[in-house]
Amino acid sequence: MEQLVQNFFNIEVLIKVYPMLLKGVWMTLQLCVVVVPIGFLGGLLVAIGYSFHNRWLNALLIAYVDFFRAFPPLVLLIFVFYGTPYVGLEVPGFVAVLIAFFLNTSSYYGEILRAGIESIGRGQWEAARSTGIGRLQTMFYVILPQAMRNVAPDLTSNTLEVIKFTALASVVALPELLRMGRIAQGIT
Repeated sequence: MEQLVQNFFNIEVLIKVYPMLLKGVWMTLQLCVVVVPIGFLGGLLVAIGYSFHNRWLNALLIAYVDFFRAFPPLVLLIFVFYGTPYVGLEVPGFVAVLIAFFLNTSSYYGEILRAGIESIGRGQWEAARSTGIGRLQTMFYVILPQAMRNVAPDLTSNTLEVIKFTALASVVALPELLRMGRIAQGIT
């Protein structure tokens, strides 16, 4: 028992590695603060695109969503970070993580928001349109507020999933919490 306490609850070691862990937490927060809003906006564009009921646009959006939801985030991250130099682009680790996570999260948010929009009855669209407001105004002032209420639990769940995905950033040597913890483990 004493060995367990010495290994896992050693205050001296915690004081020594605390600044490193804080840097990791800070990087994780930065990733989340950037990835979640841009992923949400990308998903919103996907969901609004679906609402136009254009056959070609829907086919493109379905292909986008299906591809990036099926593509494992780790593989996508490795592809973006290590694959872009082959086409002449040098992408820093933070940007590679943002691009990979944007592609993944926007496809998930897009499906969640699409389901929310489709959950609103056709009568809401017709009632709003009968007052003379346009299609996009109907979407933003009538449909989306109701849809957001319907999908809030799913959006929250997906946002928590994004926070967990930040541990994958350690693959491209981005010093988020997991990577800093591993470095601290090596020091002690």
